[in-house]
Amino acid sequence: MTTRGSLLPLLAGLAFGASPALCLPSATDGLRGAEIAVSRASGPIAVDGDLSDAGWAGATRVEKFYEANPGDNLPPKVRTVARLAYDDRFLYAALECDDPDPRKIRAPFSQRDVLGGDTDYGGIILDTRNDGRTAILFLANPRGVQYDAVTDDGNEDDSPDFFWDSAGRITETGWNLEIRIPFSSLRYDRKDSQTWGILLYRNYPRDFRYKMFSARLPRGRSCFVCSENVLTGLSGLPSGGNLVAAPYVTASQETVPRGNGNGLVGKPAEFDGGLDVKWTPSAGIALDGTLNPDFSQIESDVAKIGVNERFALFYPEKRPFFLEGVDLLSTPVPAVYTRSITSPRWGLRGTGKSGSTSWTALVADDRGGGSVILPGPNGSELADQDFSSLDFVGRARHDLGRSFVSLLVTDKEIGGGGSNRVFGPDFRFSPTEADTVTGQLLFSRSETPVRPELAAEWDGRTLSGHGADVWWAHSTEKLDWGLEYKDFSDGFRADLGFVPQVGFREGFFDGGWTFRPKGFVSRLRTFFFADYVVDREGALLSQVVAPGFGLDGKYNSFARLEFRSEKILAGSSVLPRSRVVYSLQAAPVGWLGTIAVSGSIGEEIDFVGARRGHGGRVAGSVIVRPGNHLELDLRGEIQWMNVKPEGESESRRLFTAYVERLKATYTLSARSYARVIGQYVETRASPALYAEPVAEREGSFSASVLLAYKLNWQSVVFLGYGDSRTLSDDGGLPPESRQLFLKVSYAFQR
Repeated sequence: MTTRGSLLPLLAGLAFGASPALCLPSATDGLRGAEIAVSRASGPIAVDGDLSDAGWAGATRVEKFYEANPGDNLPPKVRTVARLAYDDRFLYAALECDDPDPRKIRAPFSQRDVLGGDTDYGGIILDTRNDGRTAILFLANPRGVQYDAVTDDGNEDDSPDFFWDSAGRITETGWNLEIRIPFSSLRYDRKDSQTWGILLYRNYPRDFRYKMFSARLPRGRSCFVCSENVLTGLSGLPSGGNLVAAPYVTASQETVPRGNGNGLVGKPAEFDGGLDVKWTPSAGIALDGTLNPDFSQIESDVAKIGVNERFALFYPEKRPFFLEGVDLLSTPVPAVYTRSITSPRWGLRGTGKSGSTSWTALVADDRGGGSVILPGPNGSELADQDFSSLDFVGRARHDLGRSFVSLLVTDKEIGGGGSNRVFGPDFRFSPTEADTVTGQLLFSRSETPVRPELAAEWDGRTLSGHGADVWWAHSTEKLDWGLEYKDFSDGFRADLGFVPQVGFREGFFDGGWTFRPKGFVSRLRTFFFADYVVDREGALLSQVVAPGFGLDGKYNSFARLEFRSEKILAGSSVLPRSRVVYSLQAAPVGWLGTIAVSGSIGEEIDFVGARRGHGGRVAGSVIVRPGNHLELDLRGEIQWMNVKPEGESESRRLFTAYVERLKATYTLSARSYARVIGQYVETRASPALYAEPVAEREGSFSASVLLAYKLNWQSVVFLGYGDSRTLSDDGGLPPESRQLFLKVSYAFQR
């Protein structure tokens, strides 16, 4: 295994010493598809799904598509014709999608960003930075329902939302799609003649999920965006100056239990307001500001079972202010986790690109609340963030072909005293089509607040340390493997990130061989991975050895099976654990969306009691669409464990934990919907089997109803109701709080 002494200088040297000569191939060295020259629209184009507008008459046509899945860049089974055009304000794209049986088109109405792989959709993938690595997806289904996301060579994030228009129309021969993207929603270099990357894409799920692109996607290539077509012909684009101001007002009324516990009493109605502003002084720079942002429209997180977990659970960011240029905040070490900024009073953010250098900087005044992760070698704890802070995050990245070097800085200044500062370089080195090396080296210095009543280490002490992660991935058509090494000292902290483990060294290997048979299974990958983690003194924390296989099959199905042999430190003992880990999913018919089940079965470890046991976990979900407007999303999870008490011959149930969630959405149109969510969480334990006191039964129920109209993602009207309840000793669910709220926001654009 690589030692600390040899790795860290190598990592720093690669980050700072990379040069263009070392970082070949570049983004334009022949990896890309054919050039597409776009021309100005010859007339007006109305975005309504009708392709007979005069503006499409002389538009660039793209008729050559390739089936990248399940076939290997084969001629597609269905015909797709794309058109491209632009004018002074917009880029236009259209898809004409033939279908031999239009009755089988899967096109349910749904909320924005809810386009499953089991439905028909299409659109464009734009690389305006022209780096062959990052791009924005603008996709929509035959109803015009939009999906937009940012991809960083396969790491797709659908949290960001952009201003753009789309419309679909089902025809006698298939379906049409029209897309109109304002140049003000894009970031590009300030020059007259533009060269971008583009992929035109169609998803066609029938017996298999067919993916068709306008360029070949060679199997085994370590990048996705780099296969894009070259888009030329764009000139005279707007140089910036777009301003969007979105003020909002809210009204809410909360009902809480009376002081004597008898019934509920309503609090006085509360009124609030705030403002979101976005200004693009140039085509490559966006400046965002927010004053008293409101996140009441954000959907509640899907509950996760936290019983018998050693480390904090991760939840994705969903709040709009934090999502501009989100790809620039993604690094090998997750040192930026914007959900750690719990309740900002205000925030400012800039994101831009100049030549080959991209940057983003964010500052926010956080009221506090929520929790801070207190990491350790074999587990983490949470402490209440009962203080305000001024938070800063900045990152600059310089591209060198498909490689880059970057620098990250974060600073959390705690009200009343205390701070956490993190800085360091990261890099990506792509010497060949098959190989990619990524890494990051961070240093931190912390002065903890003097709040020992919240956490033992918050006594004003000073902590410092480093965190490093380097990963080498190799991928060819049949063989793939990856090597990773991590090194984190005990004193490293990233309070604005998600780093739940420190004080360890880790080595990881994963390798696989892919077969592509004919018939029911279209892809079969056999694999083996091993993971070895020790503390700073070399004592074992965990060890995993796991062979397995994964496959893609008919009916949009996927399966993965692992046989894990593990050793894990629990208390002062290293305990063995052997179990089977599995996941299955399929989408056989249009009215029945993806059915998925995952979990594990076999030996388990009680980390609190440091003892062995048996148990498992099963998580399942299914999407049912009784019609094109109604969607039912059902999810459930159960986890259990049995242990054998000392001196007894039979095992007994230690705990059982449940999560049940139903989300029902009735979408009237692409702009309006009604949504109901109900979620129940419960844990049942056997107190006699625990050394420390635990509740025999605890749980909660939450429900919400939302009526929404969205002209765009910032011009909205929300009317909602929420109900929270906690399980009582007698098994009832008395109300804990109820809330009725109204939000109105409108985006003024200039």
